[in-house]
Amino acid sequence: MHQATLLAALAASLSALPAVQAGMYTKSSPVLQVDARSYARLIAESNHTSIVEFYAPWCGHCQNLKPAYEKAARNLAGLAKVAAVDCDDDANKAFCGSMNVKGFPTLKIVHPGKKFGRPVVEDYQGARTASAITEAVVGKIKDHVRKVKDKDVDAFLGGEGPKALLFTEKGTTSALLKSIAIDFLGAVSVGQVRDKEKAAVARFGITEFPKLVLVPGEGKDHIVYDGELNKHGLVEFLRQVAEPNPDPAPAKGKEAKAADKKKADKKKPEPEAADETPSSSSSSSAAAAAPEHTLIEIAAIDKQQIEQECLQSRSSTCVLALVPAQQHELKDRALDSLNQLNTKYLHGKRHTFPFYSLSSDVAESSEHIRKTLGLENEVELIVINARRLWWRRYEGDMGAHSVEAWIDAVRLGEGEKSKLPKEIIVETAVAEEEVPEPAQTAEPEPEVEAEAEAEATEHDEL
Repeated sequence: MHQATLLAALAASLSALPAVQAGMYTKSSPVLQVDARSYARLIAESNHTSIVEFYAPWCGHCQNLKPAYEKAARNLAGLAKVAAVDCDDDANKAFCGSMNVKGFPTLKIVHPGKKFGRPVVEDYQGARTASAITEAVVGKIKDHVRKVKDKDVDAFLGGEGPKALLFTEKGTTSALLKSIAIDFLGAVSVGQVRDKEKAAVARFGITEFPKLVLVPGEGKDHIVYDGELNKHGLVEFLRQVAEPNPDPAPAKGKEAKAADKKKADKKKPEPEAADETPSSSSSSSAAAAAPEHTLIEIAAIDKQQIEQECLQSRSSTCVLALVPAQQHELKDRALDSLNQLNTKYLHGKRHTFPFYSLSSDVAESSEHIRKTLGLENEVELIVINARRLWWRRYEGDMGAHSVEAWIDAVRLGEGEKSKLPKEIIVETAVAEEEVPEPAQTAEPEPEVEAEAEAEATEHDEL
């Protein structure tokens, strides 16, 4: 009986052991789990500042640090990365040694250096509290935000590319604005204007602070952001003119890696010269070069595809080229322009509407759209939004420059929209099953933001 009791106790102890040895941080933890293989992609090559804990699951001090470290991760959500490496895992032991880890827990702050993929690594020697860790990491977030004064406004707004300006009563730059500038580095220039810069404040009609203003391009009207000043809301607002930099960069196949290697061999000096733009990784240089070599043609869709993508009651905006099946000079010009723009937007990671061509040989769909909207030309370029029941018709030259200007105007809500007749909507069972899928991928981000706001310090404010 006594032996059975001992065996039972031993079994219980052993059953609990794997849970401890498997690592302290679960998948639901706000702490990012990193290993020897993923460190380079997730941390070293990241545009963002990180703090990394090197620990062993059996370490008592590591267990004691866990609550504060997870709280720091919640404080820094969307601003910086809080990661951990299990050095007791055989696969990570050599890596931990290479990082000069001599005891547990060891904390290191990692932030982008002058050369891509070669970050600055510093030992964290501060207090082991959530607030101290948060402050230390925030202090290392790189500042790409330009301080703009009255005399600098024209220079800041000049040139190509969209600009974002935060009007604030504060003289310091918040961690939130720094993180936004990092997310859109190379795509949107971010500046900060003090309330005492009276000319700039009056120029944009700012009456309350803080207030973010987006200038889509030189000569275009500015857009004032009126939503909540949090990471998710600001990113979504800026996505109307540019897509944020992916972090980490998406994994690539063998062919893509081989192509990148060839391009990198030709363009090796570029990362060293990019002192102020460390986030311009090999993927961005490849993107800049790609349009010269690879034309990404728009999709030619059939009846089922157009109904699923563009004509459902929940469908988002689509750009449609209605073209004849036979050869036609205007058809070739329109499709060539859309192919050029499609290539430019995809390689530039710009968030815009999907482009499709619908040939007249897809008779039922083509005739349905033409008849419902009263379209009589052989080549028609339209944009429709079935969810909001509006559409617009393009009536200009089919050259790429003119078409792009029209698409930009549509994206920014400029110009008059026509009411989309309800009879153009076609409901199918297949589309109803697929609709919830995007919603599931889009919803977790606000939940993370809400969680971060509940625990965070003032660093998530502008």
